Amino acid sequence: MGLLALLLPALALAHPHGWIDIRVRLVVDEEGRVEALHQAWRMDPFYSLVLIEELSRTEGGLETGLDRLGGEISGNLAPFDFFTEVRVGDDELSLGEVTEYTVMERDGRVEFVFLLPLDEPQPLSEQTLQYQVFDPTYYLEVVHEAEDDTPDEDALTVGGELNCTTRILPADPDPELVAEAAMLDIDEKAEPGMGRHFAETGVVACE
Repeated sequence: MGLLALLLPALALAHPHGWIDIRVRLVVDEEGRVEALHQAWRMDPFYSLVLIEELSRTEGGLETGLDRLGGEISGNLAPFDFFTEVRVGDDELSLGEVTEYTVMERDGRVEFVFLLPLDEPQPLSEQTLQYQVFDPTYYLEVVHEAEDDTPDEDALTVGGELNCTTRILPADPDPELVAEAAMLDIDEKAEPGMGRHFAETGVVACE
């Protein structure tokens, strides 16, 4: 994948090769319908160091390089729905086109922020929405922002006036999958879909 190719200098042996810390906010309209998932992805410190050094040496400097990187990441992730799956009940929701995004350097880390719309707004009242964000090949581990394994308060939030509860469920992969992932070298690809088994699940239940 193009995103991974951008980051290859930072890769180490054995899966995953790096991680991304995410924050997700459900964007809700005045009718109580979720319209989009606003996501912020922070690349891990080593990835970020390599990227910042590389981009700082490009024509136009770091700021111009970050702008260009945003377009490249967006273009590379679009065919994969930005690694995001969203469900309400048993129904998987179709996702729209990302047109709003930016890349910045924050506290020494590269952060990619974007608005991922749903194809159609989805009522949340008396519904439970679940989502997962994961790299299908498990090259990159995607986890919510946390402190000592406890998700941050802003790791998953809901806009609007609905009365909702939020939870972030940890992954619980089969031990055989864990062993299989650990044995993959840098030049090997995991089976498509492996990343799903290592993905956290965001859960939003609204009254």
